[in-house]
Amino acid sequence: MPARTARPAPAHPTASNAEEYVVSEHITHRIAGKSWFGTAERTGEVFDPATGTVQAHVDFAGTAEVDEAVRAAAAAFPAWRDTSLAGRTRVLFRFRELLAQRQDDLARLITAEHGKVVSDAAGEVARALENVEYACSAPQLLKGEFSENASTGVDVHSTARPLGVVGVISPFNFPAMVPLWFVPNAIACGNTVVLKPSEKDPSASLLIAELLAEAGLPDGVLNVVHGDKAAVDAMLDHPGVEAVSFVGSTPIARYVYEKATAAGKRCQALGGAKNHMAVLPDADLDGAADAAVSAGFGSAGERCMAVSVVVAVDPIGDELVAKLTERIAGLRVGDGREPDSEMGPLVTAAHRERVASYIDAGLDAGATLAVDGREPGIDGGGFWLGPTLFDRVRPEMPIYTDEIFGPVLSVVRAASLDEAVELINANHYGNGTAVFTGDGGAARRFTGEVEVGMVGVNVPIPVPVGYYSFGGWKDSLFGDSHAYGPEGFHFFTRRKVVTSRWPSTAGAASGGVNLRFPGNT
Repeated sequence: MPARTARPAPAHPTASNAEEYVVSEHITHRIAGKSWFGTAERTGEVFDPATGTVQAHVDFAGTAEVDEAVRAAAAAFPAWRDTSLAGRTRVLFRFRELLAQRQDDLARLITAEHGKVVSDAAGEVARALENVEYACSAPQLLKGEFSENASTGVDVHSTARPLGVVGVISPFNFPAMVPLWFVPNAIACGNTVVLKPSEKDPSASLLIAELLAEAGLPDGVLNVVHGDKAAVDAMLDHPGVEAVSFVGSTPIARYVYEKATAAGKRCQALGGAKNHMAVLPDADLDGAADAAVSAGFGSAGERCMAVSVVVAVDPIGDELVAKLTERIAGLRVGDGREPDSEMGPLVTAAHRERVASYIDAGLDAGATLAVDGREPGIDGGGFWLGPTLFDRVRPEMPIYTDEIFGPVLSVVRAASLDEAVELINANHYGNGTAVFTGDGGAARRFTGEVEVGMVGVNVPIPVPVGYYSFGGWKDSLFGDSHAYGPEGFHFFTRRKVVTSRWPSTAGAASGGVNLRFPGNT
């Protein structure tokens, strides 16, 4: 039996029970519109990160369960593909309304399993709503093109057709937002979906699925399976899955992309990051320090767009480090459910130990530890690590080269803007970056020359709004399509071009056999 939690454990959260947002003790798959009633060969533990206690067990899918979900999606596909654009968007508009009504409950559910503070989780849900709203524009976005009389008596038109069954594999750090980067666009385009959320915080995906069902989404259009690598491999190997969307670390993104494409699938795999924030001497240093602390330690640094490196351009390094240190000292670390907490725990004990090991590695490499977060002074268990600041970090150090994915911020000194850009471009990641300056010319140079997919000017976390697309360069993205926005609709459809000729008189002569390549006249 699952261990008892430190908080009451109500029934599984459903779309009809508005107050029931706390984690169920048993979490299982949702296939063809129903909870799975089989017996799992393996299960995983879902923790309360603030207390360190096991609050639930989640069933892990194997090949058989993934196959069941894919078959349910395949069975639902023909009818959903043929559902009118008006019918599909009606479901999405209703889902958007329900999600807005339940966003506080969803935020609390995220906090219970992930650990991020409720205000941060609410921000995640708000950004997810943007993507749902964009998907509601499907009738406009899926319009084809038409050319009348492209050749004499010949018309040409194009359509955007769905792919079929698509897979979505999402990470632990955004258990609501990342699934909603992909699922609304996929179903708006007429596809059916098998979603595998992170096994560390799986409940948000189930609440999303239940809200979609309440909005009128037919059974089987969205299926949710839980699990680890075995479930991922089963999805990548399944011949019934046409495309895969993935977000996670770079090594796993590369693995997913290579395995999926080798099996003939379309794939977009978003990987890791080492996001730099360059601060020029003319910048507002107070504003830059506020931004760096917010972007570095929000969600305990468990964001692919978190600032992990501040590049201080001479001569402002010492002053900027002092301002960072002052602000970090005032951060309130605590249970994400408490209203005065600004930063919560890390998601698991193993991840906490991994991040802490980088602090030791930074000291061993000779970096200056300006703020040590290894002993945050919180009693009662939990996966706690306080905000940590390193100064005088060099590019060869592990704390610089590796994606830490935790509350560790490094300051690197640079002699000039040119040196800052050269440093950023030499990094093998290319997800997000920012420059803080009051000089428009410097900002223009930076945005034009930096080799990164998403750039902020006096904006520390330049996550695009829902009607643009999200994605990096270099080792931060595998595949040709970024997530959501226009590229999301492109990824989930394939174009078909129809060339038509209707003779004016039935049985009119064809003009005879002609073996030349056809021309247009």
